Amino acid sequence: MATRTYAGQAVPDRRVQRRQQFLDAGVEVFGTSGYASSSITVVCKSAGLARAQYYEHFSNREELLLAVYDMIQTDARDAVASALREHADAPAATRVAVAVTAYARSLGSDPRRAAISFVEIIGVSPHVEQHRIDQRTVWAEFFETELRRLVGPDFQPPGGYPAAATGFIGALIALVHQWSTTDPRPPLNDVTEVLTRFLLGLIS
Repeated sequence: MATRTYAGQAVPDRRVQRRQQFLDAGVEVFGTSGYASSSITVVCKSAGLARAQYYEHFSNREELLLAVYDMIQTDARDAVASALREHADAPAATRVAVAVTAYARSLGSDPRRAAISFVEIIGVSPHVEQHRIDQRTVWAEFFETELRRLVGPDFQPPGGYPAAATGFIGALIALVHQWSTTDPRPPLNDVTEVLTRFLLGLIS
């Protein structure tokens, strides 16, 4: 069966494109004006799409916020994973530094993404807060996987992986948030130096 088309584009591809337009609009609206001050009408205007099209993808405004947040977090993990692959044979200090730099650039270089990740996602609702905690768990699992690759499967950091991951991720988020909102921004090397020493202290 032939795939249906609309204006020369396959209907499934068009749906994917529209969803991405809403995600991009969410980044712009939530990251610039703030989630509390936003509305579906404003998001649709930013996306250049109709309200009816919005509800083909999202049930409400909160659902879009979560989708935008997940996209930002996934992009950051992909950036870190890519940086680590490119430096697979490098010393531990170098691998930590490039991973932190990739995370900071992915999340902190765009003020809108930083605002959503560090400010707008906080305290929206119990459901959103649980989702944010669940994403922290995904990051903790990512941290453990990558650290085991770095130091071997038998190594156990002080306090175990859950405590080490919580400590490092908390420090990472706090420092990158501070870096992203400081004007003028300090050198990113200052952030990577602190976090590299932190992590090397865990594995030394």
